[in-house]
Amino acid sequence: MAIQSNASDVQVGGGGIPLYCGIATMNVIAVNPSLGELHSLGINLKQEPNYTGIQMGEQTKNKLVFWVRNAEHEFTTRFEILVEPNERAESKTGKFQWINKFGQTAWGTENPSTQYEWFKNEGVRRSYAGEEMLIDFMKTWANVGRDGECAIDDIKAVMTGDVHELKQYVTALKENRVRLLLGAKDDKYQQVYTKHFGREKPRRDDLFIKSLNDDYGEFRADFDANDFNLKRWEPGVVTPAEAEPAAAESAGDWI
Repeated sequence: MAIQSNASDVQVGGGGIPLYCGIATMNVIAVNPSLGELHSLGINLKQEPNYTGIQMGEQTKNKLVFWVRNAEHEFTTRFEILVEPNERAESKTGKFQWINKFGQTAWGTENPSTQYEWFKNEGVRRSYAGEEMLIDFMKTWANVGRDGECAIDDIKAVMTGDVHELKQYVTALKENRVRLLLGAKDDKYQQVYTKHFGREKPRRDDLFIKSLNDDYGEFRADFDANDFNLKRWEPGVVTPAEAEPAAAESAGDWI
């Protein structure tokens, strides 16, 4: 007779994928990987992921999926940035969002450099939907200085789903780390906050709190709002932050 026993206080089943909450320091390990690439990274999914032509109501969007890994706790997760090859505009006001090669953004009907002294004129153009969040992440991931340039060479290609340029950064910036706020959804899905991305130095975790308190800064996931230290999420043990019900998200392709 062979019995592979464990101590009674060891959880051996029913736990699913371990979830974490709090702020984690992460390395980017892949962008829009194929199923084969995911398997080579030890990430098991059911089917080939689709990143383009995602129907969301009356809109069609593309996804930039960044896979990130925490070395300390040896776990991997992902977050998405939805993008479109369309200029970002406000239909009611007729204003466009503008961006320059330094990643600065501003709204207006004309080039913002004619209105604001702080907005640099180099490389000014109308931004694409989702580009601001992408550039904010790139600034943090690449640790771009205050006056440093941060622009994608072929941004329209990226907006249409061609991520060859972004994949090059996965290799070039493999030693760089970002700090991400994590939470849990429905006690079974790992969620990443995308309204703010934190740098390793200087470590300003208070900026996550500032972002969460903004009008549109809510995090639609459960996390401990009183303790941002990274820890395992355990339902009923950690007091979750209040959050509005989340819109449908693509989390169903986990095994």
